[in-house]
Amino acid sequence: MENMRILIAEDDSTVAHALQDEIESLGHAAVGIARTGAEAVRLSRELRPDAIIMDIKMPELDGLAATRQVLEQAPTPIIVLTGHLDPELIEDASTAGAMAYLAKPVAPGELEAALQVARRRFMETQELRSEVASLQEALRVRKVVERAKGIIMRRLNLSEAEAFRRLQKHARDQNRKLGDIAQGIVDADQMM
Repeated sequence: MENMRILIAEDDSTVAHALQDEIESLGHAAVGIARTGAEAVRLSRELRPDAIIMDIKMPELDGLAATRQVLEQAPTPIIVLTGHLDPELIEDASTAGAMAYLAKPVAPGELEAALQVARRRFMETQELRSEVASLQEALRVRKVVERAKGIIMRRLNLSEAEAFRRLQKHARDQNRKLGDIAQGIVDADQMM
């Protein structure tokens, strides 16, 4: 696994420094230590770490709320750290967007495994989000093209195939995307 830049969000300085030592012994870099949830959110934006180890019980803003904010503002793989192995808390951490879960004290070897799992799950999630966005855009374009074909068919009394050919030809002639041409036709029709 490549070396990672890791932000530690832990209000207990003893635990934070033990994590920092463990991170560095694994060949990674601890790029900062946040003492509050709000500071963790701010540092995640400023430092752009490769991963965050986030304690659940934090002052100002708890770790789960901070996790949600980080994922909205600067998506990053987050490993939740807690002293409680409560199934409900684990579910809450997963719902908040945490990619892995560690219990204190972190046993040697667990941290590297959690980092690898979190990084992999995060990359898979980002790929899925990208695919979903691409599919949503394709569906949006298809709907616009269908509406534009309907407008052309109605106004010029053409078949669906002929209306589509005209759209395609116009897009080629203007060296523009089919969806853009279709959107222009829909917009113009709405003004009429």
